[in-house]
Formats: sequence, C-alpha cells, structure tokens
Amino acid sequence: MISIDIFINIGLYIIRYLMKSDNNTRQEKGKALAEKPNQIRRIDDNWYQVRSQSLKHESWYDVVQTETGFVCDCPDHQWRKVKCYHIYAVEFSQLIRNEVFRTVCIEELTTNKCIFCYSGNIIKRGIRKNKVGDLQRFYCNDCKRWFVFNIGFEKMRASPETITSALQLYFSGESLRNVCNFLKLQGNKVSHMTVYRWIKKYVNLMESYLENIPPTLGNKWRADELYLKVKGNTKYLYAMLDDQTRFWIAKQVADTKYTECVQPLFQNASKFAGAKPKVLVTDGAPNFAEAYRMEYLKEKLESPKHVRHIHFNNDRNNNKMERLNGEIRDREKVMRGLKNPDTPILTGYQIYHNYVRPHMALEGKTPADMAGIKVEGNNKWITLIQNAKKSQIVTGGTTCQ
Repeated sequence: MISIDIFINIGLYIIRYLMKSDNNTRQEKGKALAEKPNQIRRIDDNWYQVRSQSLKHESWYDVVQTETGFVCDCPDHQWRKVKCYHIYAVEFSQLIRNEVFRTVCIEELTTNKCIFCYSGNIIKRGIRKNKVGDLQRFYCNDCKRWFVFNIGFEKMRASPETITSALQLYFSGESLRNVCNFLKLQGNKVSHMTVYRWIKKYVNLMESYLENIPPTLGNKWRADELYLKVKGNTKYLYAMLDDQTRFWIAKQVADTKYTECVQPLFQNASKFAGAKPKVLVTDGAPNFAEAYRMEYLKEKLESPKHVRHIHFNNDRNNNKMERLNGEIRDREKVMRGLKNPDTPILTGYQIYHNYVRPHMALEGKTPADMAGIKVEGNNKWITLIQNAKKSQIVTGGTTCQ
C-alpha cells in the first residue's frame, strides 16, 4: 500500500513541473513581446508601461522597479506572485537596448597621423612661413595630401589655446570684457568684438558639423520655456531636453508664451534625433498640447504619452528641465540680455552644455558622453573645431595646404 507521503511528494513534483513550464512560457511570451514594436513604453529608468495582449481595448500595465525587483499591476503578478511576461518583456527590452547602443568617437587630431586617412605613413616636408609664425608642413604617402596641424585656426593671429580659452571662459559665465582682461594678462591684447567674432565663427562651424551626428537618446523627452530679454523686449526660449542623458535636443525663440506655435520645436527635435519620444513631459501650456496633437497624434499606434499635469513633490515633475533653465538664466544675467533673436550665443551655449560641460548628476560626464558621442582630448573645443573644419574640407573637395 502506497503511503500518503509518496502521494504528497508526487503532487509537489507535478506542481513544481507545471510552475517551471509556466515560467518558461511567460519568458518566451515576454521575449516575443519585447521584439514587437510599440508594445513597451519607457517612462524613466524605473518605470515602464507594457501593452496588454489579452484585453480587446487598449490597456497598459505599469512595471515599476523596486528594491526587490520589478513589480507589475497585472492580475498574473498580483494574484499568483510570479514574474509575469510583462516583467520578462521589460528585462528583454533592456538587454536589446543595451546591445544597440552605439558610440561615436570624435578623435583628437594628433601629429603622428594623417588628418585625412589617419595613416601613420607621413613625413615632414618644409615650413610654411606666416605672419603669425612658422608652421610645419606634412605630407601623407598614402593619400598623397599636404596638411598642417593648425586645421581650423588658419590665418588666425591668436593661438588655438587662446581662442578656445576665450570660448570656455565666455560660456562658463564671464562677460566679453572680462574674457579680454584675462587674455591681456596672458599677453594677448584683443578687443571684446574680436572675441565675439571668434564665438560667431566657431559656433557656426561646430553647429554645421554636429548636426550630422545624431545622439542616442532615451524615450522620454521634456519641454519647457523661459523668458529672455532681446533688445530690451521680452522673448521666450523653448527648449527640448532628453530625460535620460540631459542632452539639449532643440530650441526655438518666440514672441509669446501661451499662443506661440511650437510645432517647429517638436519637428526639429525629431529630425535631429531621428526618432520620436515614447513619453513627452511638459507643463499645462495650451501651445504644447496643440503642438503634441499636430505633430505626434498623426498615427495613434505610435503616438507618445503626454504628461501635462506635473508637480514638484513627486515623480511627475519637470525638475531636470528647470535645471537647464537655471543654467541659461545664469548665463543670460551676465550678458544683460541678448542683442538678436538669432544670436550664436544660444547655439554656442547649447554646444557647451551638450559636449563640453561636465554634469554632476551624470557623474562628471557630459550629455554627449551619455548619448554615445565621445569627444576625446583634454581641450574638447579644439577637438570639435578641428574635426568640424576637417569635415568641411573633405566635403568641399579641397585640401588643406
């Protein structure tokens, strides 16, 4: 006669086998769900939304990261206390996202490689005599090109270090005249208009180069506005920021706060990033809602979620956007307003914010580092300027002689 203990052990074995089979099924369903488009929304690092696959009407389940792991508000996870396929889908989507993350490296141009083909088969070939000094000429035996290593700073009386020091000082908060006073202490006597012309020249050069290098951004974007003084008149600067990397994506200067059409801001952001967000966080301004409707609700299945009702004391806030506004406000106070709506100062500060300025919240990295764009070299200004000029030379089909 079979004892009751044997029946219990057999029953437990069957239960464990069925549970293991169910877990394998959930894992397979989660993997398949992660590979389907528009099924998972990433709100932030700890909050995801997964589309329900069983309900006829559109419904989303919240998957939230806690100290003990992910939790989901679906019935399977709530009642059975098991890892549902929604959680598996989020975990697989994180793995997929990490695999496709790319890094673009903007290399520092050095004197041991050709600036065009990066070959080390170069030789010194003569000296170029300029008004500002003598420059060593190089010749590449592979691509048959002549070049010098002051690329980007041709015909400039000041050295690259002087010019980039002026850019760094100005965008970190100093006025034009304070920059001139500093350069005077270093033995470089220049006027404040000379510094402004440097800013205008190199900001335009870097902008045309960097707009062709799209960053790898997150799925959650933020938008907000702040007022500025332009020729004594109140204007509004609208900006779009990526939540994960704090990358300043796009900007727009407008005349009004609530009635200005900000659809160009949304269009420029999507064009530059090459994608649309899954979640958009703004305040309750009606022009943000109108631009969202016009730009993102064209196709309902791909439309992002719009978070409009923000607060300062919970997870639905716009604090990261307010931090950017504070940076711009501190810079604008020193200038006592802008002179023109299309001034290169705003674009220059956008480049400084994204590619040069380290952020404490990003552990000393720049937003570009977090977005997969690595700018090498101790002087990032020189790296950006030289690569921008090199790109312009190659595109134009000319040589640097």
